[in-house]
Amino acid sequence: MLGTRDWETELDRWFAPFNEALEHKVRKKWAPIYVRGLIAPGERKSIVPIAERMAAGDAPQLHHFVGASRWDTAPLEEVLIDKVSGLVGGRGSHLIVDDTALPKKGTESVGVAHQYCGALGKQANCQSLVSLTWARDEVPIPVGLRLYLPREWAESDARRRKAHVPQEIGFRPKWQIALDELRRIKQRVGDEGFDDLLGDAGYGMVAEFRRGLDELGLRWVLGVLSTQNVYPVEVHIDGSPNARGRPRKYPRVDTVPCSAKEKVESLGPKAFRTVTWRQGTKGPLRARFAVVRVRVADGPRQSRGVHPPGNEAWLVCEQRPNERKYYLSNYPPQTSLRQLASLIKARWSCEQAHQQMKEELGLDHFEGRSWHGLHHHAVLTMISFAFLQHVRLRENKTEAQPARRHAPGGA
Repeated sequence: MLGTRDWETELDRWFAPFNEALEHKVRKKWAPIYVRGLIAPGERKSIVPIAERMAAGDAPQLHHFVGASRWDTAPLEEVLIDKVSGLVGGRGSHLIVDDTALPKKGTESVGVAHQYCGALGKQANCQSLVSLTWARDEVPIPVGLRLYLPREWAESDARRRKAHVPQEIGFRPKWQIALDELRRIKQRVGDEGFDDLLGDAGYGMVAEFRRGLDELGLRWVLGVLSTQNVYPVEVHIDGSPNARGRPRKYPRVDTVPCSAKEKVESLGPKAFRTVTWRQGTKGPLRARFAVVRVRVADGPRQSRGVHPPGNEAWLVCEQRPNERKYYLSNYPPQTSLRQLASLIKARWSCEQAHQQMKEELGLDHFEGRSWHGLHHHAVLTMISFAFLQHVRLRENKTEAQPARRHAPGGA
């Protein structure tokens, strides 16, 4: 384990590309101080306590750097993507989309609204951040955190001015924020940066989001609601014109869709199989799954609200003790159920990252109210977390080397 001086020396070396990206002399001074304050021991990770521990008497300057100034986070985010790509990127890695809530008692902080707060498990006053986490082999590192701005904020000029929300930021649903973040990351890393995109039903239920992923050329595995309509894979679509009478406005489909729940129930109980997707610390990780190929009912909406068949996909159902969960995936037909199950379960590592960033680094401790301040704090927290993962991976690699050297048949 690195001592205090060792990790600070390593942080100076590791942080150098971020300082170069900042360019501004004053920012280069305060950014590493704030990151040190987030990483170092301390019960509270807001600006004043960090200043007291790391730069006594300089709280106003640190507050200006983080909370009041309006510097662009994009250069730091580009360096962060490059760093994380080197740690967990490439074949076998995933991007995971989710959102994480920051509970707030007041109503003045940017984006605060009465909405679902996962941290509390109920509706409450909170800020909601759309998150993109890069993960491989159970090692998650967030690379994107963007505030979801509720409509009542986006459409209030007074609130926007008070929180310094940029003019170009309007109301965007969470799935649209996630797509924009994916485009940004994919543009930086190219087609080989990660294998696929994983997400829960909050994103998977949105047909526009799934189509956006298809347009980006991404493989995906997403949760959906039990009410998601699907067609049998052999459904026939007749687009020929009527021989007599009025021209046909919509193509004819030879069967009606059913819900994901109904489709799985039609398979019968024998369709469920016990699948082991990996070895855990306490033994094999297993669950029961059923799987079937379908055509998703997400084509352009027709009369009476009916959606014709869209692309072919896997419909997967997971049997839990008291409920069933449903998923769609555009992975090809030859994909094994074990691989689909492992991808479904890989999504949970993002929640581990969110929890660690809050508990260890104070992601939810920021007390400023401005748009820029929140995103400054968020990107510096992600950088801090990426550094900790860098140290942990390096130490794990060092510990494994003697075992490899003494292994039978080792060089």
